[in-house]
Amino acid sequence: MRSIPVSRLHQQTGFSLVELSVTLALILALSGFAVVNISAMLPGMRANEAMYQAVAQLRKGRESAIARRRNVEVQFLGGNEIQLIQHNLPSGTTVLSSVQLPNKSEFQLFAGVPDSPDSFGRTAAVDFGDSETFTFQTDGILVDDQGNPVNGSIFLGLPGHPETARSVTILGSTGRVRSYRWTGDSWIQ
Repeated sequence: MRSIPVSRLHQQTGFSLVELSVTLALILALSGFAVVNISAMLPGMRANEAMYQAVAQLRKGRESAIARRRNVEVQFLGGNEIQLIQHNLPSGTTVLSSVQLPNKSEFQLFAGVPDSPDSFGRTAAVDFGDSETFTFQTDGILVDDQGNPVNGSIFLGLPGHPETARSVTILGSTGRVRSYRWTGDSWIQ
């Protein structure tokens, strides 16, 4: 049997106080950087959530019109609500869904932010030309109150934060819904 040298039995294992202090200081510094970066990104993440909510509601309106074989009217209420109303046959209407944009997001235009790449208009935060009524027909086409296909743009974001500008566009002849995010220099999809 081999014996263990006496010097090894008296060695202490573990970390010194200096090593633990340096490790803790690094962890705190990295945590500080993470908190600063997350708080800078938070408004953009909130605006993205509102944009995704608007896109989902519009796509739901189009899909409901096709699946149910009933026209579905889209209404923009107040400064942050999208409501879908089904037109029943022979008469009457049914509210399919009503969604408010989350995180205090609103339909709004920001100064210095140009029209989205689809160029459907930027005269109002909800811009579908002169029409007051927008309806998805049973074939998925978005039409105005005269029954003509209508293109449109919806601009939204957090009040006081132009970096949160978002745009949702609808191509009337197909009902295609697209979303864009403003980077400060250009729109990206």
